[in-house]
Amino acid sequence: MGAEGYGLAYVAIVVEDVEAVAATFEDGFGLRRSDCSVAGDRRVPLFSVGASALALFAPADPFLDEPTKPGVHHIALAAAEPETAARAHRLPVVPESAAIGLDGARQVILDPVATGGVRTRLCQRPSLEPFTPGPVERIDHLGVASADNERAIAVFSDRLGCPVESRQTDMEVQLPVESFTSDKYGVVYHSRPPVPLGGFRVAFVTVGDCELELLQPIDPSPAGGGVQRGGPGTTRQDRGAVGRFIERRGPGLHHLALKTGDINATLARLEAGGLSLIDTTGRPGSRRALIGFIHPSALGGLLVHLVQRDEL
Repeated sequence: MGAEGYGLAYVAIVVEDVEAVAATFEDGFGLRRSDCSVAGDRRVPLFSVGASALALFAPADPFLDEPTKPGVHHIALAAAEPETAARAHRLPVVPESAAIGLDGARQVILDPVATGGVRTRLCQRPSLEPFTPGPVERIDHLGVASADNERAIAVFSDRLGCPVESRQTDMEVQLPVESFTSDKYGVVYHSRPPVPLGGFRVAFVTVGDCELELLQPIDPSPAGGGVQRGGPGTTRQDRGAVGRFIERRGPGLHHLALKTGDINATLARLEAGGLSLIDTTGRPGSRRALIGFIHPSALGGLLVHLVQRDEL
């Protein structure tokens, strides 16, 4: 562990069609593939992204311990001595979990109850190909559907030493306006106080060269936030999607966000390559960013969005 917590060794991603998604990572995102060994007799696609990597797995891959749905499965924090690190931070390990990680490196699997639902492994770093930035510069963040931001911060920041980069509240509001129109007195407009529709309490915790984005839903409206099909996303719709994820699967890793220098150009490149998009142009997001989501059906069930933002 360095002075600013643990680095991110890799992110494990589960998709329905590994080779199809791997091809999109290469052709659409401009990432370089270098397969790595799993359990000595199999190989999985591994892509260097910034200082970390993305590893692709099928839903029934035994390396994941049990069959699972598509999405971001787990993160692996780099530790030269995984067992010693887990003991030092008083983090419980899953009993009888696999001790061998990617490329034969040692690993331990932390109990997800202790990490706020975020599946986390401590492992020795796998060998990575040098990374050259292209349409994708690095992982910007990993979205976490959170039931309790403070609980996750207590583990990743207080115990593991990963700093809190920033906190904010994302909220979509409605601005009610009344009009009074008279043939004699003209028109008078009256604005009432904003009505919150839905959003998040957000905390960003730095892990290596990216962040965990802890998203704790806020739903002040009786109707909640449904997803409007066929149109660009909104903060209210995002809140609804994260809320349903927690209801169905519990808190945990929700999506992958990749940093790009020109979000509109990258979205256009992906659309020209045949990928279905939720957002065809960048829209406002956290940390003064422009964001744009790719439809999960285009990436084997994995939810990905692009981020364009200036570093402060």
